[in-house]
Amino acid sequence: MAFPYMEAVVGFMILMYIFETYLDLRQHSAHKLPSLPKSLEGVISQEKFEKSRSYSLDKSRFHFVHSFVTIVTDSTILYFKVLPWLWKKSGDFVTLTGLNAENEILHTLGFLAGLMIWSQTTDLPFSLYKTFVIEARHGFNKQTPWLFFRDMIKGIFLSIIIGPPIVAAIIVIVQKGGPYLAIYLWAFMFGLSLVMLTIYPIIIAPLFNKFTPLPDGPLREKIEKLASSLKFPLKKLFVVDGSTRSSHSNAYMYGFFKNKRIVLYDTLVQQCKNDEEIVAVIAHELGHWKLNHTVFTFIAMQILTLLQFGGYTIVRNSTNLFQSFGFDSQPVLIGLILFQHTVIPLQQLVSFGMNLVSRSFEFQADAFAKKLGYSSSLRAGLVRLQEENLSSMNTDPWYSAYHYSHPPLVERLAALDIADKKSD
Repeated sequence: MAFPYMEAVVGFMILMYIFETYLDLRQHSAHKLPSLPKSLEGVISQEKFEKSRSYSLDKSRFHFVHSFVTIVTDSTILYFKVLPWLWKKSGDFVTLTGLNAENEILHTLGFLAGLMIWSQTTDLPFSLYKTFVIEARHGFNKQTPWLFFRDMIKGIFLSIIIGPPIVAAIIVIVQKGGPYLAIYLWAFMFGLSLVMLTIYPIIIAPLFNKFTPLPDGPLREKIEKLASSLKFPLKKLFVVDGSTRSSHSNAYMYGFFKNKRIVLYDTLVQQCKNDEEIVAVIAHELGHWKLNHTVFTFIAMQILTLLQFGGYTIVRNSTNLFQSFGFDSQPVLIGLILFQHTVIPLQQLVSFGMNLVSRSFEFQADAFAKKLGYSSSLRAGLVRLQEENLSSMNTDPWYSAYHYSHPPLVERLAALDIADKKSD
């Protein structure tokens, strides 16, 4: 008897939805709590707490609706075999344009075009509501409708330019890969990730934001001094105009080998009361680099990618897999999509494991910044980011353990307090 892949996938998706909705309900109850955690009393103002609580509840209600619509839509698409219908119709469309639908690359691009139209159409109402209702209601949205749609159009054009060569390469590799297919696919994706990491900050990111060098002054001097003391090869230090879209704040770093860059959101520079808070946040980020967290994460992701491609090579010729989802042929891209659906249980476990590792890394990076003498400034900076971003003050332990890649503020401050007591 053939294994019912489609029924198993849809069943697991529904079970995961029920489980995650249970966690969402627990977190929603935490948002409703009328008071701050005791450890944050006197640290977070009551005004900021009330604003954070209102913002979190609005986002939570929106998430309930969005996740329900998503599971109904995704389950319907799989159960009623919409994907094979779209595959057939995309082939008909390719033929109507005068092209050869027997060419798998052209047929696949037609299929992806249909998926893009569908996803853009169904996601647009939710994106508009989130941006121009929820984010605007709580003072975060700075986008105009023109800027919103301009960004969306730019993203579509980038997909049209970048997507086809990548899809074509993957199809050719799978068709010609032979027994070493998994290695070839991994090597291609590895090379592609390096290329994208190189061109994204230089070509793609500037299409959406303006990056300007951080002006000379005390803040720049302090960051450069810190980077130099750690032998961090800082080449460029930018401020990005995040305030043109949102008043949320952040900072990040990127780059290869001896060509590292640090980017500060202009909102972060504006919101922090003194330079030391910003430098402490940067010290935390440099801790990730110094402790090789980024290297570990990159290597782990490469191993997982190789294992995934290895699994794909095992099942890609399974006629039963394709037939279970309603396909009477075995296109390369469809095989990859179906395989991703069948390994959802493993992906959930891996995601949970990576979150555990990530939270451990955050504690280590905080401890690293503390050893550099930024304990009080880091505390102030973390509290400032929490307040200005109106992040959740009360978190359910089950929810945060499952979803959060960063520990809640309460846990991070407690860890810094323990470290301070030990040093005393």
